[in-house]
Amino acid sequence: MTFQDLGLSADILATVAREGYEEPTPVQVSAIPLILAGHDVLAAAPTGTGKTAAFVLPILDNLRHHANAGYSPARHPVRVLILTPTRELAVQVADAVKVYGRGIPLRSAVVYGGTRIDPEIKLLWNGVEILVATPGRLLDHIGQRSVNLSQVEVLVLDEADRMLDMGFVPDVRKIAGHLPAVRQTLLFSATFSDDIRRLAGEFQTDPQTVEVAARNSVAENLTQVLYPVDDSRKADLLLHLIQRDSMEQVLVFTRSKIGASRLASYLDRRGVSTTAIHGDRTQTERTRALAAFKGRFVKVLVATDVASRGLDIDELPYVVNFELPHEPQDYIHRVGRTSRAGASGTAISLVSPSEVDKLRAVQRLLRKAIPCEVVEEFLPDPDGERVAPVAARRPMSRQGTGGYSRYSSPQRIAGPRPALAAAGR
Repeated sequence: MTFQDLGLSADILATVAREGYEEPTPVQVSAIPLILAGHDVLAAAPTGTGKTAAFVLPILDNLRHHANAGYSPARHPVRVLILTPTRELAVQVADAVKVYGRGIPLRSAVVYGGTRIDPEIKLLWNGVEILVATPGRLLDHIGQRSVNLSQVEVLVLDEADRMLDMGFVPDVRKIAGHLPAVRQTLLFSATFSDDIRRLAGEFQTDPQTVEVAARNSVAENLTQVLYPVDDSRKADLLLHLIQRDSMEQVLVFTRSKIGASRLASYLDRRGVSTTAIHGDRTQTERTRALAAFKGRFVKVLVATDVASRGLDIDELPYVVNFELPHEPQDYIHRVGRTSRAGASGTAISLVSPSEVDKLRAVQRLLRKAIPCEVVEEFLPDPDGERVAPVAARRPMSRQGTGGYSRYSSPQRIAGPRPALAAAGR
């Protein structure tokens, strides 16, 4: 299957060729013809499989007949609205629109919170056909009457599962009230859930479903491993692993903003160049931090889940769960930052005794145990004795979930660190 077989126009095919794309990904093969035909689409595919191009390319193709070089804003009404849950993802999608739409005279813009609204108002008053926005900032513009959505032909909800997790559905409902009732609506997500299907039923009409991978799966070329460790020693263990394995470009996830800042400071003070990205940092600071990480000026980027959506980093080798997420689906989003577009990667989880329930939830979602590796001097020591891990050696419970457990009778261990093969890798 080639892009020429999907029904795209010569203009779009020329752009695809210029960007070096040779074969469409499975989600693109399934979704592009449906979108070109005007269907509502509910699509799920793992992160890094080309979902953005799967909706941007056919949208641009369908919008070509509206393209014009006229100066009047009236000739450039908003015809496509793309909603994303985070600023970083909004910027990423807006960049894709500009790249794929090069050569087609359609105006696009991106609006999001954390920046001054006045420049955005001026931009919108000049007219744009494609608007990428976060829900809160778009509602601000609606309140200021700086945007008119009455001519929107296509609504896209990108990362729809995160929209749900972050509580944006009420905002999306308000925004939908300003859109024409007859429109094409596309929902794209890295995961499928019953809540997503209910959301589709609320916003879509007879949607065509595209699911190109097993639900809640991770990339086949992703290596997953967990290390048991006490909460108080996680930072020391992470530093040890980075130094031991000479790790470069490490994306680390924490559950809190203050935790991200503290960990970044800890690593940086110990000679590992590190920066942090989270909701308390300004958009300028977040942009600079991401640019420094992508440019390899720093080795480690510490991020929270909210800030992480839309982080598009080519060939990222390592993702570290410094703390397991509250929601098991977020594990899939986190580890999906690596092993993108066929590349290999490693996802490391530092798991404390207090996180056993979260580990069980993640492994139930994955339907398999995460292999365990041991750094003996960092093993949890709740009773003054080191305890051995059991993940990937035998199930933790009758439910078939793996993990590592606090034994009622701790098992003493001695000798060198177990080989990777013995640890289940």
